[in-house]
Amino acid sequence: MGMVLAGGLQALSIAWPSSGQPLAWLQVLSLAALARALAGPAHPATSVRAGARRGFWLGWLFATAWLAGSFWWLQVSMHRFGGLPAWAAALAVLALAAALALYYGLAAAVWTAWRARTLRASGARGAVGALASAGVFAAAWTLAELMRGRWFTGFPWGAGGYAHVEGWLAVWAPWVGVYGMGGLAAALAMLLGAPGLRRRWRGVLGLLGLTGALALWSPVWTQSTGRQTVQLLQANIAQDDKFNLSGGIRDALQWYGDQLQSASAALVVTPETAIPVLPRHLPPDYWQALQHRFAGQTRQLALVGLPLGDATQGYTNSVLALGPSPGPSAPPAYRYDKYHLVPFGEFIPPGFVWFVRQMNIPLGNFAAGPVDAPSLHWQGQRLAPNICYEDVFGEELARRFVDPSRAPTVLVNVSNIAWFGNTVAVDQHRLISRMRALEFERPMLRATNTGATAIIDHRGQVVQELPRFTRGVLSGDYEGRQGLTPYARWAGHFGLWPLWGLALGGLALAFWRGRRAHG
Repeated sequence: MGMVLAGGLQALSIAWPSSGQPLAWLQVLSLAALARALAGPAHPATSVRAGARRGFWLGWLFATAWLAGSFWWLQVSMHRFGGLPAWAAALAVLALAAALALYYGLAAAVWTAWRARTLRASGARGAVGALASAGVFAAAWTLAELMRGRWFTGFPWGAGGYAHVEGWLAVWAPWVGVYGMGGLAAALAMLLGAPGLRRRWRGVLGLLGLTGALALWSPVWTQSTGRQTVQLLQANIAQDDKFNLSGGIRDALQWYGDQLQSASAALVVTPETAIPVLPRHLPPDYWQALQHRFAGQTRQLALVGLPLGDATQGYTNSVLALGPSPGPSAPPAYRYDKYHLVPFGEFIPPGFVWFVRQMNIPLGNFAAGPVDAPSLHWQGQRLAPNICYEDVFGEELARRFVDPSRAPTVLVNVSNIAWFGNTVAVDQHRLISRMRALEFERPMLRATNTGATAIIDHRGQVVQELPRFTRGVLSGDYEGRQGLTPYARWAGHFGLWPLWGLALGGLALAFWRGRRAHG
């Protein structure tokens, strides 16, 4: 029961329900409760197998509660919009959480196995070094986060590092990214939580001192590319009415059409699938009128979310640029197709056709675009769209930063979180966008159907935001940035492999040294 409670607190630390704010201290303390339980009753006589078995169940219970508490809102889309019975939707979410928690159970088992070997080797001394213990736990926990974020399409929503968007570890974001921050938090949790660690406070003070020095140094990685006006549109179309021809579709076409026609900012952005039908299915002259409206402009551009394609070529979840006609001084035509598709919502994983047939979600099998899509050059800025939860995969966005001369100066997220109702999912997604802004030191413009529609600056701070679940236009300006953070450099070239290598290498070294000591 204690691990279920600790895991629930870990979920709450990512975004507290009443405020939507992250609680860095709660994330560390709840993980420290797991660390204390893992290190509790072990002694030199504990077998490696018994230690690993006990560690696995503790880690699995903690992570199941954490993950179920983080994305419980998935059942809203499955039940309300997908047609699954409430009990089946809740069971499906719990099953997903329990399956993903296996990674963390394995991580806890690895740590307890290592500790049991170390205690047996130390014999009567019966002590484990603080830094070694924290390092091994951080490496194992980071590997679990990486596996969850990468394997089987990846679903890293609610990773522990997101709780530190506003915490003292935020200074590490441009260096090591969200997974590295989660690893540092795991090391701190072990230092604080596990009893019997020698010289634990040296490790705590060392980590705090290094972080403080980094904050005081605070190098400037990026420079301004100028400011530009923007309007972000939020129609607040109810999801259960979105694909209703005489309701949501008619309402969306009228409202977005009116706002695009009257837009005054240099950049105008609509949410994901703001135009909910294919262009060829639009009313006569509707699409032509929008194209004509922006084709005659030289200082205005619109990014419009809509589905594209056909049955032969495949359908895509896309963003299309409406602007001046291509010419010597005009930007080229631009289209962005979503790369990282949502399982069951946008594509059907092999072997799960039966599950999708139980739900009634339209447009459920899209084709994927390229991972390293080019940016859109516009008035001295380079715009890089991403759609829905693509911004949770920072390592994929980093692929666009390989060439500094073509790297985005601003990130643009278009989303529709109405699938999950008025839940903490809105706050969690905003935190994800803020983390990407911190990692790359780029502004993030968010245009959503129901919220959170916001302008986030390159320091990860929300500058302006529309009230959620209301209809409106957010008018403001943003400052583009150029230059590369350390994270953008190494993640752009190598993805997350440096973190994989560091964590795996650390574990291999720890077990090798333990074997030598035991032998």
